[in-house]
Amino acid sequence: MTDMTYEQALAFWYGRTNFEQRTPQLGDLKLDRMRALLRLLGDPHDRLRIIHVAGSKGKGSTSAMLASILRRAGYRTGLFTSPHLSRVEERFQVDGCPITAGELTRLLEDIQQALQAWDHGKIAPTFFEVATALGFLHFVRRRVDVAVLEVGLGGRFDSTNVCRPVVALLTSISYDHTQQLGHRLASIAMEKAGIVKPGRPTVSGVRTAEARQVVEAICRERRSPLRELDRDFHYDYEPGHVSFGSGKPGFPPVVRPGRIRV
Repeated sequence: MTDMTYEQALAFWYGRTNFEQRTPQLGDLKLDRMRALLRLLGDPHDRLRIIHVAGSKGKGSTSAMLASILRRAGYRTGLFTSPHLSRVEERFQVDGCPITAGELTRLLEDIQQALQAWDHGKIAPTFFEVATALGFLHFVRRRVDVAVLEVGLGGRFDSTNVCRPVVALLTSISYDHTQQLGHRLASIAMEKAGIVKPGRPTVSGVRTAEARQVVEAICRERRSPLRELDRDFHYDYEPGHVSFGSGKPGFPPVVRPGRIRV
């Protein structure tokens, strides 16, 4: 049983600094608070198999499609996305079902209790940091086989970047959030590719030469095996028809209706 009501839980959460409602500076986006919060919660992210998705466009739809594919393949799948459209519960899904109000309330109460041990000399966790921790906890408690995490902003300093994913995925990279990420495509690419982890594979849909060179350099430096669009796999789009494949034996093309943003 929980002593906190749903309304009280939301008030606790929504009372935090929310960079989705006001523009953050890059200096606001550090990982120290996130790591400290997760330590208080028992580091739930370390118990998850994660696919981490970043990019300027298409990361939300790509995350949703990945989660759908994994579910159809028989995996119990968590999906963390932002922002929500109607209800905050949409951000946390297991096998396509949003978290319930009761589950959300219990998890927020657990986070509130953990924060009683927080060093009050430090800046308190933000709205999105609490959301990220909540997602990790929810997926651990629901015993998912794999969790798909969509980056909130950028990549390098995003709260989700505390994870060590089984694969990092980059969609397209273009000019977005330039106040935080920089006014050059190379700077933006460096922030997005911050999710690349040493020794863990990366799949990239980046086509712009300037951004692509940055992704390739970071993957070389971190010894991350890299698979790139137009080199290792391809897709073709015509209205009502999308084909995808690697052009290699044993990997047949997949044909589905609808437009896919890569």
